[in-house]
Amino acid sequence: MGTGWSLHAVSAPPGVAEGVQAALDLVVAQMSQWEAASDLSRFNRGAAGAWHDIPAECAHVVEAALRIARASDGAFDPGLGHLTDAWGFGSTGPVLAVPEQTATPDRTIDFDPVTRRIRRGEGAALDLSGIAKGYGVDLAAEWLLANGTRHFLLEVGGELRGEGIRADGQPWWVDVEMPPTSSIAPWRIALHDLSVATSGNYRRGFSADGVHYSHSFDPATGRPIVNGVASATVLHRDCMMADGWATALTVLGPEAAIALADVEGLAACVVAGDREHVSRAWRAMLD
Repeated sequence: MGTGWSLHAVSAPPGVAEGVQAALDLVVAQMSQWEAASDLSRFNRGAAGAWHDIPAECAHVVEAALRIARASDGAFDPGLGHLTDAWGFGSTGPVLAVPEQTATPDRTIDFDPVTRRIRRGEGAALDLSGIAKGYGVDLAAEWLLANGTRHFLLEVGGELRGEGIRADGQPWWVDVEMPPTSSIAPWRIALHDLSVATSGNYRRGFSADGVHYSHSFDPATGRPIVNGVASATVLHRDCMMADGWATALTVLGPEAAIALADVEGLAACVVAGDREHVSRAWRAMLD
């Protein structure tokens, strides 16, 4: 995943680090676009329009990604892998100049939940980088719970899930990362059986001819976002859903993002410049 992980646990049994690593390795083996032998990479090399079997874990993430894609009217697009490659954020590596052509036709990803198969349109390449890391957190967390670790804080590349409480009886307190250009004070959140994910357009990008381009893409234009959103943070029971929704809300822009968060019942905070936009569910958690 190109990042690290950390775990704070109360009374963790022997072998806990190996168990977490094994869960994350499984996600990489199935869903990494940088691993040539992953299920995702093999699917993208396969013929467009043909159905391909995928493992249960990958199918679970694809189904969630498509659900968020439908609910966000395409702001989350799991079929834009060719775009991320063209702009230097995919497996082909960085680029030094803005690509001339970024529009790709038919980025459709179809999923059959009964047979657990997927197929792609001619212009689609499956890209789960906006949701798979959160799923990795969930998969490792479920392994911890199943193996007797009830109280822990697990972090993978800035996405976090807290279960139970600390040894001193306090919840797992975490500070939400704020964009470096913002003067807004960070929120402090108690992660008690809760996950948090933040998508920020300042985290990755590249500059060409004096212009900085974000790694967050607007699927409608095929180009990096220019909507003023610096970051979007989502709280959810599942880190996978927090991760995917944070990606979608970043693309939508502050007003549309909060309007959709209210419809979906999401606890969300969107930062644009020095303004915060928070959903009803986020405000309710302040009480």
